Amino acid sequence: MSVNARTAIPILRWRQKRVEADEPAAKCPRLSDCPPDSADLPSPASPCPTESCPSGSQASARIGDYILLQSLERDKVFRAIGSHTGEEFVCKVFDIKSYRDEIGPYLQIPAHENITAIEEIILGERRCYVFLGKGHGDMHLYMRSCKRLDEEEAARLFRQIVSAVAHCHSSGIVLRDLKLRKFVFADKQSTRLRLESLEDAHILKGKDDSLSDKHGCPAYVSPEILNTSGCYSGKAADVWSLGVMLYTLLVGRYPFHDSDPSALFSKIRRGHFCIPDSVSPKAKCLIRSLLRRDPPERLAAGEILLHPWFRAACQPLQPDQESLNSDQTVPEFEGDGQEDHPLSC
Repeated sequence: MSVNARTAIPILRWRQKRVEADEPAAKCPRLSDCPPDSADLPSPASPCPTESCPSGSQASARIGDYILLQSLERDKVFRAIGSHTGEEFVCKVFDIKSYRDEIGPYLQIPAHENITAIEEIILGERRCYVFLGKGHGDMHLYMRSCKRLDEEEAARLFRQIVSAVAHCHSSGIVLRDLKLRKFVFADKQSTRLRLESLEDAHILKGKDDSLSDKHGCPAYVSPEILNTSGCYSGKAADVWSLGVMLYTLLVGRYPFHDSDPSALFSKIRRGHFCIPDSVSPKAKCLIRSLLRRDPPERLAAGEILLHPWFRAACQPLQPDQESLNSDQTVPEFEGDGQEDHPLSC
């Protein structure tokens, strides 16, 4: 059965195709020598990408109308191209028994220009292959190259980030592990952003957004997650992460940073941070409206888009403002260790 994202099916929005495996993947000595994942795939020599079959940089596999190239992440994420179109995709591989839970948020959320949508799902006997559009680098890497952004560019990109998060919240989805790395550029000009991954998202039951799990990245985690042993608002925690993102875009470093995780968590719990004078008053106002220690005091994601900073950031700078910004030293983006360190509360 196939369902295409561009067909008239409004609920699923993606194409699903079922295939059956010829033989167990455990017998495959190498990816390039693996049998096809389906008896009805066109190429008799098509190999199957599996955890038991090392990919290798030069190996390839045919899955339906796609060719899988090198593994990007432990044989769970692959670079892929359409065999007929040459268009590039990302293929994520899930266990067939749990794939519905993994991709559930993709299926629930209505289409949005700033959220990556599933192009096609191909079901094998043991694995599910999910194909999504290819990005052109993520915001974390972009910030490492730019150090920090001027407010006009930051406002343009941050508006897209907030728009994606607000759409998720209005659709009953909390993102939890929200960070710059989750957003990729949809174009080579680095102007259009998409939320790349929803696998860590949580589908809410009704309007209650209470969560109890300690899930997130240390640099972006909110103080209530560190302080409470009970439930916390998932949406408010996402908004805190948005505040960390905005600060990082404008300043070039995280608002709370320390090489020692315990010291980092202590700073987050206190909630004290300093905003440089190079940041405009309206931007400072918005940052402080997001990074409030008390979750109910934070703006909702949809309210952020109404903040006057977005409009003010697109206005030309006055000569004295240009001089002030040009005199500021551009800090080094300190984005590596704190994003990659596991959350340990």
